[in-house]
This record gives sequence, C-alpha cells and structure tokens, in this order.
Amino acid sequence: MNILGISAYYHDSAACLVLGGEIVAAAQEERFTRKKHDSAFPTHAIAYCLSQVGLTSKNIDYVVFYDKPFLKFERLLETYLAFAPRGFKSFVTSLPVWLKDKLFQKTMISKALAADLGGDIDWESKLLFSEHHLSHAASAFFPSPFHDAAVLTMDGVGEWTTTSLAIGSGNKLAVHKEIQFPHSLGLLYSAITYYTGFKVNSGEYKVMGLAPYGEPKYAKLIKDHLIDIKEDGSFHLDMSYFNYCTGLTMTNERFDSLFSGPRRAPESPLTQREMDLAASVQAVTEEVVIKLARGIKQSTGLKNLCLAGGVALNCVANGKLLREKVFENLWIQPAAGDAGGAVGAALGAYYSMLNQPRVMQDSDAMKGSYLGPEYDAADIANRLRLAGAVFSEVSQAEMIDVTARELAAGKAVGWHQGRMEFGPRALGGRSIIADPRSPAVQKQLNLKVKYRESFRPFAPSVLREDVSDWFDIDVDSPYMLLVADVAKSRQLEMTAEQHQLFGIDKLNVPRSEIPAVTHVDYSARIQTVHQKTNPLYYALISKFKELTGCPVLVNTSFNVRGEPIVCTPEDAFHCLMGTEIELLVVGNCLMRKEDQDPALIKDYKNAYELD
Repeated sequence: MNILGISAYYHDSAACLVLGGEIVAAAQEERFTRKKHDSAFPTHAIAYCLSQVGLTSKNIDYVVFYDKPFLKFERLLETYLAFAPRGFKSFVTSLPVWLKDKLFQKTMISKALAADLGGDIDWESKLLFSEHHLSHAASAFFPSPFHDAAVLTMDGVGEWTTTSLAIGSGNKLAVHKEIQFPHSLGLLYSAITYYTGFKVNSGEYKVMGLAPYGEPKYAKLIKDHLIDIKEDGSFHLDMSYFNYCTGLTMTNERFDSLFSGPRRAPESPLTQREMDLAASVQAVTEEVVIKLARGIKQSTGLKNLCLAGGVALNCVANGKLLREKVFENLWIQPAAGDAGGAVGAALGAYYSMLNQPRVMQDSDAMKGSYLGPEYDAADIANRLRLAGAVFSEVSQAEMIDVTARELAAGKAVGWHQGRMEFGPRALGGRSIIADPRSPAVQKQLNLKVKYRESFRPFAPSVLREDVSDWFDIDVDSPYMLLVADVAKSRQLEMTAEQHQLFGIDKLNVPRSEIPAVTHVDYSARIQTVHQKTNPLYYALISKFKELTGCPVLVNTSFNVRGEPIVCTPEDAFHCLMGTEIELLVVGNCLMRKEDQDPALIKDYKNAYELD
C-alpha cells in the first residue's frame, strides 16, 4: 500500500509518503515556496515525495488528510453560540473563509490533487480524513521503538481536542481521554507569547528561550486566576481573561489588568516583566506536563510514553519530564507540530484502517528525520554555477578537513549536506555551525547571521558516545528535543558580582567551556549525533574533536529571520550572500564569502517581515 499523508490550510503544510509502512519521504511546503509556515496545499511537497521514490499518481492507493474540517466548523459555530452575542465580529470575519474554502475541503483537496497529479483519477474515492489528535498520536506512536506505549498529545486545538491520551499496542491505537477547547495548555502559552509581544504560532520558542532570564514571579498569579490544575494534570482555564474564543486577539483588558499593563508592543525593548512572564508560564507548563504524565502512569501502568503536538516541542519541559523518571522510556516525534500530522495521517491509515502488521525498528522509524530532498554532486555544481557562485570542488576527506579547521579558527559555516530534515529543527543536514568554545559566537550568530534577538540560545550537536562527558544526560537526544545541564565538570564558577546580574545582562557571562551553547541557567538543547544516521556530520564533529579535543559544535537552523530553513543549494548560496557566514559547504563544493561577486550580496536585515 502506498499512502500519501497531507496537512494543510492552517499552518506548516506538509506531505509524507508511506510505502508498505515505511516512511520514505516527508517535507514541509514552506521549504519549497520560501514562505515561512506556509499553509497552502502542499503541491511542491507532494511532488517531491513522489519523485523521491519514482512513483506516479497512479501508484497512490490512499490520500489521508490530517484532520476533519466539519468538526472544526462545528466548534466555530458552537463557540459562537456559547458566547453570543460576544464574538460576532470574529465570527463574521471567519465565516466567509469557511463557506468559501474550508467547509468544502474534500472537494478542494480533490480538485488540488487533480490539478497537481492528474484529473483522470477519482481522488474523492481515495481521500480519507483522520482526526487531528489521532494523527498527532499516530505520528508519535507508530514510528517509536515501543510495542506498547501511552501517547500524550498537547497543542493549541485540533477539531475540539486540546490535550489527549491515546494508548498504542502493536498496530492498534485509540484515544482514551481528552481535554477540549477552549481549555488548552498550548493556547495559554500562546496567550503569554502574544502578551509579551511575540507572534503566535512562531514566537513560542522565543518565550521558552527568554524564560531563564526571568524569575517565575507570576506563576502563582497564573494558577490563581488563569488555570486551575488538578493533581492528575487535567486543567480548566478561566475564559474571562482570554479573547481567543470571541475576538481577534489572544487576551483582553482583564488580562492586562491582572499583569498591570498592556501587552508589549512587538519589536519594542524587552523588560524584566516579559522575562518574568516567560519564566512563569514555562514553570506552569512544566507542572502541567509532569502532572499529566504522572496521572497517565498511574492510570495505565505503562512504562513507555510518546509525546506529540506543538507543546511537545517545549524541550525544556521534556527535559524536566525525563529527569522526573515518571516513565522508563520517552520518545518524542521530531515534527511534533502540525507538519507531523501528515506522517500520523498516513501511518494511522496504514496500521489502524488497513490492519497491516507493524515491523519494529531498533531505534525509531523516522530515519533521523532526514526525509527531505538531497542533491547529487553534478546537480549541486550546476545549480551553484547558475546562481553565480564561485566555488571549488574537493574530495570528501578534504571537505571534512577544511571545514573542521575553519570551524576551529572561529569561522561561521553554512552546512548543506544529504537529505533535508523534516520538522522545525536543523539536525546537521541544513545547519549553520560554529565553534562552541568561543564566548562571542552566541551573540555574533544572533546579530550578524540570524538577524534575531540577542537572547536566543543555540543548541549543541555532540557525538553520541561523548554526550555524558559534556552534559548531564545519558540517553539519546537525536532530535534536539531534550534540554539538560552542561556537566558540572565543564561549568565555570561565577564571581559574586556576576551572580548579582539579572535580565539580559546575564548573557555576557561565560558559564562553561562551551559558552556558545550554554544558556544562562547552564542548560543546553542537545542533539546527539550518530554515525549510522548522519555519517558526514558525525565525521565532521569527529575531525573537530581531533583538532580541538571538543566533540561539540554549535548547530542552528540554516536560515535568516523571516525565512524557512534552506532547501536547495541555491537557497544556501543566497543565505551566504545575505549574512556574515564566512564559508559555505554544499556537498563537496566549498565557497568562501570573500571570493563571491559583491553584486550578489543581499540585505537580509531588511528584506523580510520581522516575526
């Protein structure tokens, strides 16, 4: 059976192709269109998935959409009726969109498939719809290395559900418990994201990164007024403080009064209040996640837990959950947000609907999340020439040696190798990399390469066999979804004066032997690198270790602010020409910034809408 999974029309559209139960290709539409969080029908992602294995549209047995639009429309109507007459403005704003497009998505999707893949196929007969949280749960359980597991899904909202417990066993998966809209941990986090001046559905990472600069001074206020948390982790929000049910904003004037003022204007200076709010909502989120996990453990008795949904991308909460040892084993879907719904939709249909036997993998079935396009040597060279790049072609051994030496010399390197990653993290396929030992790298990369806020932390990529020597963690973290402290033996003692610093001033204090990847609370978002899943990246880090004694590299996504992660060699070259990256390595092609035509330089600082 060849099954195509699709997520679309909200944010982060994506496609995934499953052949005989194997995930063979998956990609987000944004990588091809260059529109961040593109919600359009994933025309380009579908075309890529089929081309990856040489299939045509006639080879597709089923197309599975990741949620049920009619149930979402039912929520819209019932929410309006529950709050009427409040919310009329929001209702009349969204209704035309639903009546024109979203309510008739079966017809829309069928027409889009016909336009892209051929009109001589009865696509409506092949089209299936999964429930949103079931798609998330399937994306976490079926690729996991577990025969039996509980699956906790947490996000903003699907059709109705915001938090769910599913139980998986073999090729069976069923949702057992739910918390429903408007009560949502994801939307609570998004409300604070909005209130602190960041963009909902993309700024939540910033809030998580900002949290260590603050103190959880508002955590009690949040729990006293905004969210009632039970011992089993179930919760209830006081909707009198929120506006997302009835208005066009996340919060209202009562929310403003609770926190003594209006929301921060986007792009205005950050104050200690925003840092403390970030720390507070992060602390509350961690409390809910851990209590939910304990409640699930008590009710199910299972030893394995899988996580999915947007909240599962909160790697700080994941790290705390791991250290609590509520479950023996934890596995998190690397594309835990809506893009991953395409994976779950396809796998759910293959196993649950078609009742196909499940073949277990030694680690997991996501293949390191390297599921996107790759380019051979001749294609890379041709694409770079057409883009106007000046480059040299070298052997693979020389490429590894030169790159490692340039990193050790302090250069920022664009690294474009192999298959592109699926999901929000760069994992050594489309990465900007640097020397973590430099105390200047964190600020320089933010301000001169990424063109983003200086407080944003960077992640370390570390050889799997060396992880426990450098970080306080002894398990795999291949998808950069777990946070742990830098090992005590690698930390630097702070002076009494340094301990007195607060807010952004904390940023200027080196805290370990690898300050570029050590956050102000001594934590790091860790990626363990394996020779089996990414041999080139493993070889590069190994060479860097040989030169420096350090088996760690700074790893951040290969993009600038406002753009998706690069996909093609041309994308990588354009990024080189719009940033202060000094060396670009695409396959075995090396490009130095100083060798390029100055006429091709682009001002990325002002080219994209700030997010």
